Amino acid sequence: MIHALTAAQVRLAEERAVAEGAATLVELMERAGCAVAAEVASRVPDGPVAVLAGGGNNGGDGWIAARELHAAGRDVHVYSVVEPGALEGIAADAAAAARAAGVEWTHAGSAGPAAGKLARFEVVVDALLGIGISGAVRPGLASWVETANAVSAFVLSVDVPSGIDADTGRVAGVAVEADATVTFSAPKIGLVQYPGAGFAGEVVLADVGIPAPLLMPAGAPEIWSPGEYRALIPIPAPDAHKNVRGRVLVVAGSRAYPGAAVLATLGAQRMGAGYVTLAVPESAVPTAHAHLVSAVVMGMPEDPSHAFASRDVERILDLAREYDAVVLGPGLTVARGAVVLARSLVARLEMPLVVDADALNALVDATSLVAERRHATVITPHPGEAARMLGVTTEDVQADRLSAASRLSLGDSACVLKGAGTVVAAGGRTIVNTSGTPALATAGTGDVLAGMVGTLLAQGLSPIHAGALGAYLHGRAGEAAAGSLTPICVRAEDVAEHVPVAVADLLGGW
Repeated sequence: MIHALTAAQVRLAEERAVAEGAATLVELMERAGCAVAAEVASRVPDGPVAVLAGGGNNGGDGWIAARELHAAGRDVHVYSVVEPGALEGIAADAAAAARAAGVEWTHAGSAGPAAGKLARFEVVVDALLGIGISGAVRPGLASWVETANAVSAFVLSVDVPSGIDADTGRVAGVAVEADATVTFSAPKIGLVQYPGAGFAGEVVLADVGIPAPLLMPAGAPEIWSPGEYRALIPIPAPDAHKNVRGRVLVVAGSRAYPGAAVLATLGAQRMGAGYVTLAVPESAVPTAHAHLVSAVVMGMPEDPSHAFASRDVERILDLAREYDAVVLGPGLTVARGAVVLARSLVARLEMPLVVDADALNALVDATSLVAERRHATVITPHPGEAARMLGVTTEDVQADRLSAASRLSLGDSACVLKGAGTVVAAGGRTIVNTSGTPALATAGTGDVLAGMVGTLLAQGLSPIHAGALGAYLHGRAGEAAAGSLTPICVRAEDVAEHVPVAVADLLGGW
C-alpha cells in the first residue's frame, strides 16, 4: 500500500532523506523535473510545450522539465512568473541551467501570458504553485490559472494542480483543471479527496528516490492496491455449503420504502452470502416477495405508520441467533417503533452488525450505543447522516472527510463514510477508496453496499477489512454498470447485478 500525505509530511520525508544521505535536494528536484518531462513525452510525443513556472521549487521542477524536453528536440517555451535572476536556491540553479541549455523563456509578470500566446502549444505544464498553497490563489496568479484553463492543450500539473490545497483538496478560489498530474513520492491528500481530486485528472506517482519507510508516517491515510483487496476475498472451499458461506439477516424496510430492504438483500446475496433472510414489516412483504426469489422473507408486526413496531425487538433478537451478521437500517423510517427497534438491536445484538441509513438517524443522540458494542460493527453513513451524528453541517463533513470518518469510528467499530473518495476508518487507521463513479449517485446504491459489507462481516472479515473491501467492490461494480449502461442510466439494482463483474475482475477472471 501507499500513503497519502500532507505537504508537511512530504517535506519532512525529504529532509530526512537528505539527512540520511539518500539524496540531495538538487537530486530530488532533478528527478522530479525529469519525471515531468518523461510524462509529457509519453502522453504527447510531438508538438510544442509551454511551461508555466512559478517562483518556488515547483517552478524549478518546471525549468528542469523544460531543459530535458528541449534536449530531446522539443519546441519548449517557459513563461516565468518572476524574473529568473530573482529566483533563489535550487530553483534559481534549475532556471539558470535551462537558459544556458538554450531554453526560450519569457518573464510574463503578474498578468501571465495571454491565452492567445498559448494557442500554438500542444501541452501546457502547470508548475506554478504545487503544494505551497493553503488558501485562495493570490490575484496576480489567478490570471495564470484562468489562462491555463482556457487553452485546448493537454494540461499537466506538477505535484498538485495549482490552487488545490494539498492537505485537504479544498479549492478556495480558482484552480488549474489538469488532464493529468505527476505527483512525487506519495499522493497528496488533496489529490484523493474532492474537490481536489476532480481537478487532478489522472494522477501519476513518480518515485524520486525517497526511501519508502519515510513515506509511511503513522496514521497517514492508506491507499490500497488491487492485490491488497484481492487478498481479502473469502474464496469458498471445495466442500463449502450454504451455512459456512455466511448467514445474513437483513432488518430493513417499511411500507414506504420496501425497495431499500430488497436492495440490501440483493447486495448481501451478490457478495456471496450462503443464506440471507429479510425481516420486514408485514405490509412490505408483497414487494419483497416480488423481487426476491432465493432469499427468505419474514413479515413482522408493524405499527400504525406501517414501519417496525417496538414489540418486534424480542422476536428479531431471537431470530438473529441463527445468523452470522445483521444488516440494520435501510428504509426503516424514523417512526417511533423503528427508532426503538434500531436502538435496542444496536445495544443488544451479540454478533457482527452493519448500521445504515435510518438506523443511523435513530442514533443521532445515542451514538454511545455504537461505542459500547463489543462485537464487530460497521456504520455506513452518507455525509448528511454523518453530519447529524457529529452535530455539524454536511459542508463541515465534506470539508474534512478524513477527520469526520475517524471521529465516527466509535469504540471498536469501523466507519465507512460514503461519497466520492469513500473513507473507511477504524482504530486510528483510514483507508481512502479510489474506485467509483458518479453513476453511484442515485438512490439505493448505499443499501446495496450495506448488504455487501454485512456478508463480508458474516464471512469473518474484520470491520475495517469488510468496510474497505465492500467499498472497493461496490465502486468497481458501479464502474462496470456505467460501462454497460452509461453513467446516466445506472440504477441501484444495476450496481448489485454488476458485483460479480467487479469480483471477477479483481480475481483476474473466474
